[in-house]
Amino acid sequence: MNNADTKYSRRRAALAVELGRRGLAAVMISDFEHGRDSSLRYLCGQPSDAMLVVDAKGASVLIAWDINMANLLGDADHILPYTDFGRQASGALRAALELLNVPQGSKVAIPASTPYPDYIDLVQALEAFDLVCERSGVDSFIREMRARKDVDEIELYRRIASYTDQLMDMVEKEVSAGMLPTELDVALFLEREARKMGAEGMGFETLAAGSARSFGIHAFPSFTSGPFANGELSILDFGVRFEGYTSDVTMSFVGVSLTQKQKTMIDLVEEAHRIATEACGPGVPLLKVATLVDDMFKKAGWSMPHSLGHGIGLDAHEAPMLSMRASPDALLQPGHIVTIEPGLYHPELGGVRLENDVLITETGAEVLTHSRIVRL
Repeated sequence: MNNADTKYSRRRAALAVELGRRGLAAVMISDFEHGRDSSLRYLCGQPSDAMLVVDAKGASVLIAWDINMANLLGDADHILPYTDFGRQASGALRAALELLNVPQGSKVAIPASTPYPDYIDLVQALEAFDLVCERSGVDSFIREMRARKDVDEIELYRRIASYTDQLMDMVEKEVSAGMLPTELDVALFLEREARKMGAEGMGFETLAAGSARSFGIHAFPSFTSGPFANGELSILDFGVRFEGYTSDVTMSFVGVSLTQKQKTMIDLVEEAHRIATEACGPGVPLLKVATLVDDMFKKAGWSMPHSLGHGIGLDAHEAPMLSMRASPDALLQPGHIVTIEPGLYHPELGGVRLENDVLITETGAEVLTHSRIVRL
């Protein structure tokens, strides 16, 4: 049990205000193997495999599969073992509502991602409550909270960016010296060095694609025992995870014997990255930034087959999305941390991408990481 004023309790307090505004007595956040949701960790610190119930006063119950880890890492007013309820969500939710003294007949939000058969089971088991499952429900409010990083998260991200920059420096040095000749060597080198720094691991599976495979946006498999940085165009996309949060950067390694078209691809990507980064700031429409790059590529006779960037956090892809599909009304806001990752790909010439993480501030934008295109 933890009643201290923590970053988690402050987040739950903000959520409680929104529950009251929506006429909800409580909300359930669930993260289990059949349905992952990093909002659980955001609100209570428990990494996974648990259920969190928060009421409109900000009180909370954490019900975890691994009670020992929950007692160590979790932050909630009450912490209970999921096994006490036969690992059944309905029994666990009922117990949490009773513990929080939520009146029968109250509206209780459950995750929008709840499968229909599970929804029916919950409704039948908790018929004394009005269960609410909405696509644009309170889940969307939590996602918006997560998109705008608070002071604790921003401080953490500056540390993560420093570690990420160190890893990029290290891998560039090793690759340039010929010490990491294969995709496998590069990926395992990053994993080892990141964990030596204290990382939980990689933020996602490292993508290392040599010149024979860099034509893919996300090469499959993500790395092989094949050669890396063996001339022409190679792509390295990775993130490193600390305290649940991941960075996301992409370096490209390019050789000296390039065709003019390959040189043009490199120049275009570097210029796209520059103009997009300079365009970022509070109140700037997401669509405006994405359109700058899209128009530039079109004018040069190229097109980018993916979005310009996305938010990062406890998930590698979060809101907001810097995309041509973004709403004209969607704006960059202080606290957003987004990737800027223009890339061009050709089935015969290969691919090149450049990606950095950018914090939107009250007055502009702060580039957190310092990726680059490495010319070998």
